[in-house]
Amino acid sequence: MVDFERFVQRTARSAGRRFAELRRTYHEGRDSAPAVADLPTDEEGRARIVCRRHAERRAVEVDDAGRPSCFDPDHPDCRGCVEDIREGVVETW
Repeated sequence: MVDFERFVQRTARSAGRRFAELRRTYHEGRDSAPAVADLPTDEEGRARIVCRRHAERRAVEVDDAGRPSCFDPDHPDCRGCVEDIREGVVETW
C-alpha cells in the first residue's frame, strides 16, 4: 500500500508541475503577443475598430499600450475597449 501512495503522490506532483509550466508558458505567450498588430487597418495604417462608446466604425491610431487615439480614461466603455484590444477580441470592420 505504501508503494501505491508514493506512486500517487509522485504522479500528482508531476502533473502539478507540468500544469504550472503550461500555464506560465500560456500566459507569457499571451502577454507578449501584440494584439494591436493583429487589428485590421485602413490604407493609412489606422486600426479599424467599432467604438463601444458611440457604437460607430472608426479608423484610429492605436498606441503600443493598446489605447486608441479617442481613448477617454474616465469612460467605462473606453476602458472596456482597451481591454478588448489587449485581449484581441475588439469588434472590427
